Amino acid sequence: MAYNFLPYDQDQLYLMPPDLSEWVAESSLARFVSEVVEQLEAEGELEIFYSPYRADGWGRAAYHPRMMVKVILYGYCCGVTSSRRIARALENDIAFRFLSANQQPDFRTVSDFRKDHLAALEALFIDVLRLCQSAGLAKMGRVALDGRKVAGNAALDQNRAKDAIEKEVARILAEAERVDAEEDEKYGPDRRGDELPEELRTREGRLKRLKEARARLEAEARQARQRQEQKIEARRQDEEESGRKKRGRKPKSAEDAVNTEAKANITDPQSRIMKTRRGWLQGYNGQAMADCDSQVIVAQDVTQAENDVNQLAPMLEVCEAQAGRRPEEALADAGYWSEENAGLENETTELFIATIKDWKQRKELKEKGAPRGPIPKDATARDRMERKLLTRRGKKIYKQRGSTIEPVFGQMAMRGLNRIWLRGINGAKGEWSLWCTTHNLLKLWRSGYQPLCA
Repeated sequence: MAYNFLPYDQDQLYLMPPDLSEWVAESSLARFVSEVVEQLEAEGELEIFYSPYRADGWGRAAYHPRMMVKVILYGYCCGVTSSRRIARALENDIAFRFLSANQQPDFRTVSDFRKDHLAALEALFIDVLRLCQSAGLAKMGRVALDGRKVAGNAALDQNRAKDAIEKEVARILAEAERVDAEEDEKYGPDRRGDELPEELRTREGRLKRLKEARARLEAEARQARQRQEQKIEARRQDEEESGRKKRGRKPKSAEDAVNTEAKANITDPQSRIMKTRRGWLQGYNGQAMADCDSQVIVAQDVTQAENDVNQLAPMLEVCEAQAGRRPEEALADAGYWSEENAGLENETTELFIATIKDWKQRKELKEKGAPRGPIPKDATARDRMERKLLTRRGKKIYKQRGSTIEPVFGQMAMRGLNRIWLRGINGAKGEWSLWCTTHNLLKLWRSGYQPLCA
């Protein structure tokens, strides 16, 4: 009795080469990404990617920028962001091979393309957002703003104080001088001998980062001195004008105001120590503003600030630049509260900013109940904001904050956003932008949007 199986033969030959597009469904994400990039190309939005290349046809042929953009965008959509993982996928994954037309750039080519075209990739956020707006997914009626602290490509234990950095710089310079003397004796003063060993090249890169970290600490010290000098001068002028000395403790001297224990990271000097609910991390603060109806990100940026209090005004400006206009209503948690931020409300944008953390507000309501009666004429901006958030309308509106921006960050984390791999503030801005761009691209795909080049 014979088994009834379908034929299985790994050596089966095809009469004609297979068409990879037949292996990719019409409704697949890979085909959608391809069609969106083709549409952007037809609209001239990819011209910026061509500027670094020669236009006379000379030189070694490069991989087509349109193909590289498709591969990188699709990789971030799927959480495949490492250049090595993308290179492996270009060999083993049908969708990646479809997008690359069976070409297989190595991981260094992928990595170099991303670094060399970081500004152009960052600009894709606005292009994709424009498509979302044309599809009716970003109406800008009500948005929610929040920040997410993301680890950078640097370790917490690589933070050093200025004295430690100077000792390390001196040690590396002494070592380099010793190596130079040995090589002069071995090869002669006019001969190089051979390429520098890998460990020396690494040492030179480390020295560069150490000097950058030292420069950052020196700049912070200068700023601290200047602020303290201004404070001392202002106090002196007040005393001269009033004719009497001010009460209270005298301000420290400019030199004493400098934090001698300040540290900088020697792996990524532009990253900062950030406090999160799960502890401390070395990284950056990614800001995002999302539409409450569609969860489409309408504005995004990265800051080195450890908290969000000074990010409301910049993000409203970023929203105007990236989305074309400011929102009608903006929701933010207590991290953005300040009297100054409350004053940003105008006829264009109404603000709903929590003045205390949500759990504290719920506790107060349970213990004291909601305030009643008219708002006093001498009420502060804080009092007015608290009253507004406790009205029926205020509660209903503010409730959308948590159900809008928190899921956005959660969705990006589920795709693999747990670290920013590119170092430096510009690298962090570029990579954060890619995550936000592909978040919007996924929203656009799930909405049923049909690209013009489909």
